Amino acid sequence: MPSDSPAPQSPPQSRSPSPSGTEVLTLRALVSTKDAGVIIGKGGKNVADLRDHTGVKAGVSKVVAGVHERVLTVSGSVEGVARAYALIVAQLVAANPSSPITNSPSPNTSIRLLISHNLMGSVIGRNGLKIKAIQDSSGARMVASKDMLPQSTERIVEVQGSSESIGRAIEEIGRCLLEDWERGQGTVLFYPGNGDDRTGRRSSNAGRRYNGDSASVRKTSPSPNSPTQQPTNLRTQNISIPSDMVGCIIGRNGTKITEIRRLSGSKISIAKEPHDETGERMFTIVGTPEANEKALFLLYNQLESEKERRVGRDQQQQDEMQD
Repeated sequence: MPSDSPAPQSPPQSRSPSPSGTEVLTLRALVSTKDAGVIIGKGGKNVADLRDHTGVKAGVSKVVAGVHERVLTVSGSVEGVARAYALIVAQLVAANPSSPITNSPSPNTSIRLLISHNLMGSVIGRNGLKIKAIQDSSGARMVASKDMLPQSTERIVEVQGSSESIGRAIEEIGRCLLEDWERGQGTVLFYPGNGDDRTGRRSSNAGRRYNGDSASVRKTSPSPNSPTQQPTNLRTQNISIPSDMVGCIIGRNGTKITEIRRLSGSKISIAKEPHDETGERMFTIVGTPEANEKALFLLYNQLESEKERRVGRDQQQQDEMQD
């Protein structure tokens, strides 16, 4: 159907993989299925006009049965992407004139950006100074989620305000992402519906993508350390893990991290001390793109399991106190 305009294939990071030449920003956002229809327009007219007016590449992910959200992807220059999002927000406001948030001379709304967990520090800044500066200069309000989205290493940054202020904020956010582009390498992208089944490994490959392709965990070499099978396309990726969660990833006597290394085929080293004021410790992962993505998936799966365990424990303690 024309309304299912395919999203442009995007690499697993939030911006261009190359800092040289003309810098290209790829910025994704989570939108409702209804809003996706407005963005695309009848016969794809709106999204085609958007491309013509801003020079960006833009598209929306396909509909998934039973899932009420889709991913909007916009790629282009920082200025072009910011202008495109401003136009999109204005379209959404115009399409919902009866909404309570639009009953003002300068109607406000919001857009939910998908930002790599490793790049959140670039957007927030030390002691929150960067995000405050962006809010002050743009007039928009920004709310960063604390948790990563299911089966991914992305978090939501909700930008609230008028279409103009949101556009200004996105331009500043885009510059931050391009400045620290290396930190976002290896991001596991979020796709709506991935977190529906979080009880087992049956859904571990659903929607997993690396450079636009499905990345099956079975691609990992069973003997990654064999001299005769040493891969030539090794990648190094760094991720930050909260210090209080490092123990659950390492496991007793290192059993869990050893298992993750074995299953993924990647080499994983852990910094002994936090790398900045956030108190997070750096994990360095070295392996093929496929092995590294599996390592990332296993690491974040372990994090999610630990978070759920702690939530259950806290709830049990509260129940006991009430009794």
